[in-house]
Amino acid sequence: MKRSEINTIIKESLEFIKSMNFALPPFAEWSVDDWSKKGSECSEIIDNELGWDITDFGSGNFSKTGLTLITLRNGSLKNPKYLKPYAEKIMVVRENQVTPLHYHYLKYEDIINRGGGNLIIQLYNKTEDDRLSDTNVKVSIDGVERVIRSGETIVLKPGESICMFAGLYHKFWGESGGGMVLVGEVSKVNDDNIDNHFLEPVGRFPSIEEDEAPKWLLCNEYSKYIKK
Repeated sequence: MKRSEINTIIKESLEFIKSMNFALPPFAEWSVDDWSKKGSECSEIIDNELGWDITDFGSGNFSKTGLTLITLRNGSLKNPKYLKPYAEKIMVVRENQVTPLHYHYLKYEDIINRGGGNLIIQLYNKTEDDRLSDTNVKVSIDGVERVIRSGETIVLKPGESICMFAGLYHKFWGESGGGMVLVGEVSKVNDDNIDNHFLEPVGRFPSIEEDEAPKWLLCNEYSKYIKK
């Protein structure tokens, strides 16, 4: 991805999030100059990779296959210094922009439509060899249990949420014609570097073509600018 594209994505995401009256923590808007003045006092942000995560999953086409995500809070599975057993993220999902089929080894999560358009989620159980099962899927929609067919989609309207257990394949995108969707995630503490299994191999953090200077940093870039 080009740095200019990432800058534009973050700018548009900030504008959309503010239009939804959702307030972000201060670090979400820190500039590169702001980060260059930070140190060990920001260890929790740096070590747990809080902040912006922009990915095209290696597709080369962010608008078709991609996700904008901000980790707001998280603990650590490895470092006893960070004992939080929970995590929270906010995501911006665009119309017809797909996050590919994946499941989590450990993480249970609630996915919440915080506003904007409708969120479409497709669900499958997994087989023992990590493929797609044809068995029915049991889920909880805002505390109401539902059983759906393998591969069936669920529409989450603003305010609605779904609870998903570890090992449940899911794929999601913004409904066509509805505009961007503000999506919340409340979950167990997690490490996205080791807890995601995609049905088909994907890229994680994109390689970046530096066609212009960064205006904001991604969560995996802090070490380049901060001396702890």
